[in-house]
Amino acid sequence: MAVLPVIPEYITVHLGAPDSNAPNVTLPFADYIKNVASSEIFPTWPENALRANIYAQISFTLNRIFTDYYRSRGYNFDITNSIGIDQSFVNGRDIFENISNIVDEIFNDYVVKGDSVEPYFTAYCDGREIRCDGLEQWQTVTLAQRGLTPLEILQYFYGDDISIVTNAPIGSRLITWDGRTLGYGSLGNSVQQIQIRLNRISKNYPAIPKIYPANGVFDTSTEEAVRAYQRVFNLVEDGLVGKETWYSIQRTYSAVKRLNDLASEGLAREEVSGIFSISLSEGDTGAEVYELQYLLSLIGEYNNEIQAPSIDGIFGAGTKSSLEAFERAYGLPINGTVEQADWDRLYREYVGILESLPEGYFSSTTVPYGGRVLRLGSQGEDVRILQEYLDFIAETYTSIPRVEADGIFGVGTEAAVVAYKGIFGLDPTPIVGAIAWDSISETYRDLYDGSNTSQGQFPGTTLG
Repeated sequence: MAVLPVIPEYITVHLGAPDSNAPNVTLPFADYIKNVASSEIFPTWPENALRANIYAQISFTLNRIFTDYYRSRGYNFDITNSIGIDQSFVNGRDIFENISNIVDEIFNDYVVKGDSVEPYFTAYCDGREIRCDGLEQWQTVTLAQRGLTPLEILQYFYGDDISIVTNAPIGSRLITWDGRTLGYGSLGNSVQQIQIRLNRISKNYPAIPKIYPANGVFDTSTEEAVRAYQRVFNLVEDGLVGKETWYSIQRTYSAVKRLNDLASEGLAREEVSGIFSISLSEGDTGAEVYELQYLLSLIGEYNNEIQAPSIDGIFGAGTKSSLEAFERAYGLPINGTVEQADWDRLYREYVGILESLPEGYFSSTTVPYGGRVLRLGSQGEDVRILQEYLDFIAETYTSIPRVEADGIFGVGTEAAVVAYKGIFGLDPTPIVGAIAWDSISETYRDLYDGSNTSQGQFPGTTLG
């Protein structure tokens, strides 16, 4: 999902060159910065020089993480300790006390340039053996001795439009691909993120058509742009955005925007702030609250620490209690407020549950919502199941047209959806998301259970 930067709780470091067989080590983000600072600069330097260098080290690291520099290339780490590529990191080294104290104070601050929102790629070098266009570490000492502040030192090297973001939020490391394959009918911030990126990439690769508007709805124009991208970059041309296509788009986008470069084009706020609400708290209402409750309810069926909330679209005390139990069970900050890290973990657990269930598990009950918004043109097993439900319901509610369960969401299925929503008081839009799916499946279950008789039970029809 598209989000503003957060400070990860942990970072994974590869102890060698990217393609080497060296081991990885995972440690708290602040501890990593303390190690880098203790390895690269001297504790006897003026404090303003130390702070300027640490700001640069933090921002450099966050740029690697935020742009998925390594993970988008298939690596299972965030950064390496190869000097000349990344930063110096000596696993297990002693940490200087004054450097540790500074890092504890500013580890969730980072450098930005102009109106961009991403952590700036603060390239630097030692300034003695190696000279560079970015910050020169030994020269920061001279500048600090002249009385320059940490920000003024950074501006000396990176430009007057440099500023520092302070007290950035801290959260679990965000995985930008959340495990869900996006395709025709998908809806949400992840879709909008793909649309924005493809539109920018198409400036450099004009064979990729523009997507207007970039509204978070995976429509025909989005599918055409995805297929064109896959053709240009020799990927399987299926019009779907799975893991391979997602990270390929991420790499290409970072390259054309030069996000890992001093001359970065920068990310505007609208490029990372989704149109769909991410943060939810007590008192909120609407479809996103409903989806939150739906996810918590299903996860609660497999984790007895989580009490399922009422699915009513109202973020009340019960939903807050259920969310806090979820946050406690999965090691998230317990604050009863849904943030990006909560959404990521909710979807991961939800998808994990669905994938872990044995084949045929749902043969005698209804299938939970699969996370994909269904609309005209959608195809797949979830469409076929929806059609089966609607057709069975239509036997009782005869104003709903009968549909063939062929797995293709055509005009007949659309008409059945609209008719169902009209009867049951739902938003009459011709799409099926979590709210509509849950209502349709519940109605189907009630009718199905009501139509089956137990052995010896009166069937409700007089025989003659």
